[in-house]
Amino acid sequence: MFVVVLALSPSGPAAAQDKKPKAEEPKPAPVETVKPSNAPFMKPLGRLATILGSMHFLRGLCGDADAEVWRAKMDDILTAQAPNEADRRILVASFNQGYRAFASTYRKCTPAATVAMERYRQEGANLSREISARYGN
Repeated sequence: MFVVVLALSPSGPAAAQDKKPKAEEPKPAPVETVKPSNAPFMKPLGRLATILGSMHFLRGLCGDADAEVWRAKMDDILTAQAPNEADRRILVASFNQGYRAFASTYRKCTPAATVAMERYRQEGANLSREISARYGN
């Protein structure tokens, strides 16, 4: 098709004179990207989000009727923190990473999964206290 178009185009010096320069198309406005805040509390908060995602998966896997509470806690953190879009994406990605880390290896509740839940519960509780004490109002 490209060859056909060239074959049908006028050529020669007269054709060159008939061509008008293309008007410059307006460039779209640059999209402002929101950058992560790099706030000091984001690192421990990201780790907490990872733990919540892991707990959400593991508790559901092990038949906990309240497994959804871990996702709700993550939603509560996002609501209370009201992070900018970049920080929100980081926290959500951390939650999902924690969920997927166990979803990719565990198909049923095992003693190792139970041990992991207990360790994450302890680490999450410690992180929550630390974040509140260090960065809370």
